[in-house]
Parts: sequence; structure tokens; C-alpha cells
Amino acid sequence: MAKKILMAHGAGGKLSAQLLQEVILPAFDNEILRELHDGAKLGQLAMTTDSYVVRPIFFRGGDIGKLSVCGTINDLAVTGATPKFLSVGIILEEGFDLDALKKIVGSMAAAAREAGVKIVTGDTKVVGRGQADGIFINTAGIGELIDGVNISPRNVRTGMKILLSGFIGDHATTILAGRHGLELPENICSDCAPLNELIDEMLAAEPKIAMLRDATRGGLSAVLNEIAQAAGVGILLDEEKIPVRDEVRGVCDILGFDVLELANEGKIVAVVPAESAEKILSVMRRNVYGRHAALIGEVVTNSAGKVGLRTSIGGVRIVDMPTGELVPRIC
Repeated sequence: MAKKILMAHGAGGKLSAQLLQEVILPAFDNEILRELHDGAKLGQLAMTTDSYVVRPIFFRGGDIGKLSVCGTINDLAVTGATPKFLSVGIILEEGFDLDALKKIVGSMAAAAREAGVKIVTGDTKVVGRGQADGIFINTAGIGELIDGVNISPRNVRTGMKILLSGFIGDHATTILAGRHGLELPENICSDCAPLNELIDEMLAAEPKIAMLRDATRGGLSAVLNEIAQAAGVGILLDEEKIPVRDEVRGVCDILGFDVLELANEGKIVAVVPAESAEKILSVMRRNVYGRHAALIGEVVTNSAGKVGLRTSIGGVRIVDMPTGELVPRIC
């Protein structure tokens, strides 16, 4: 392992996993933490926390405030909980524009209202110029676990289907465009959104959904590799069924990115019983945040811990855990 922290340690790929396994988890090891989900299950409650350092702080489709609230709401929802309360910690750099701060906290309030969540406590600190890149935000959340629901990689079984709630790569592409002054069509914007209502509807249709994750840092590739490794199963995807906008695919081709590794902030991956897949898919498509949902693959017996992609030309390639920085400061 590198002796110094690199940007890639925060990218959600192999170095992030190595940092967790070799430094963080040994220090804090306990039976709750070992679940390694997006939130911790505490009796009938779920808890999660996340910090947001995105650059730029304003982007098409959202800003750091909306991102911080939606991200924590989604992390709670994918544990099988109904999000209830959030805390907010804000670190401001001296000289930060007050009107920009008002816009950011307004975005946070609007996202919380949409999700039916209350922001109930918080903290604000100010540091010197050049010490915080404008603004950093931490949000933590508490939710109530839904009776009869048990979201865990231990429930993933061979034959289950993989569902995805819509187009991937929009958020990372939007951040790249904002960062480098690239022109994008109007239909490309961050997918940042609170997904708790969509997830509630999915779980109401099928409480035995095995696994839910939001495909943020490291994208679809990282999330599915984590599920495959935790469950000890293989996952096979169908490239032609994965929703990707042509414009996003074009940006990836030009800049050399793999769209499966690009971060999303409003996309759910679900591992569901095969017999319920079409019913759940129908429910997802009736929600504004799932109208482009698709069945993209299945759990298989061979290649345990690996993710494969059946390509458009009929071959199969391995989808590995992302390496390197990808797009840093994406959330």
C-alpha cells in the first residue's frame, strides 16, 4: 500500500477498498461495521454519514447542498429504511460568498422537503482562506428499518436478476463538463435525486429484494464487484441492456473513460428474485426516477466474486473494480 494518501484513495475503487481493509476497518472492527453496507443497522434503526467535497459546487442539475442531502437519504433507503432525520455539518472557507451559501442551504431544504425528511441538528465551522476550497458538507441520517425487509448481500442467490433504475454516467459527465468548460446538450445533467420514494415502492411490491445499492463513486462497476465479492457469487451483465445516453457514451469515447465506472447520484442497483423482476421493473418505471429502468443482468454460479459483461459482439469481458483516480472530487 502507498505510504501517502492519493486522490485515488477517495475514488471508490481498488485503493479505496484497500484503505478500508488495511487501515480503517482493523481500527474500528465490530459486528455492525462488518456488514459494510451504505448504512449501519441498529436494531429497528439505520444510520449513515457522508461528506461532500464536489468541485464545482454548482453544476447543472444540482449543487453540493442538494447532493449532500440526496446522498445521505439514498444511503439510508438502500439499507431498507425509511429516512427520517438528518444532521448537517458545514465547513466554510473565509471569504465564501454569502449568497452562494443561501442558495446551497435552500437546495438542501428543498431536497429534504421532497423526501419528507427533517434536518434537525448541525454545526458550522469557518477556516482560513485556502484551507477548504470554499465549502465542505457532512450529512448524517437516521431512518426506521421497514418491517419484513432484509437487505443484505447474504441474501443474494444464483438466478436472481440485476435491475438498474436508469441511465448511468450523467452525473460524472456533468461534473466533468462544469469543471473543464465543456459544452453538453441540455438533456445531460446530474441525476442527483432523493430515491427513498422509489425504493419504498419497490419494497412494497417485493419485500424480498435481496440487495440494493446506489451506484455512486466507482459507478456500476464498483457496486457490482462489491456485491459479487460480499455474496460470493458471479454476476453477468448484458451490455446492450444497460441504459447509457449516446452523448455520455461519446464523452467516454473521447476522454477514455469506461461508462461503467462513472459516478451516479440518482441510480439504484437492485438484486431481486427472478420471479419478481418484471413486477418490480414495472413499479420502477411508474416513478419519475425509475422511468428508464432496465433488467441488465443476472447472478450466476461460475466466477464467484467476479463481474462479467456480455458485449454487443457476443463475447464476455471481465468488469474489474476501478483503479486510479477516475474523476476525483465527484461527490
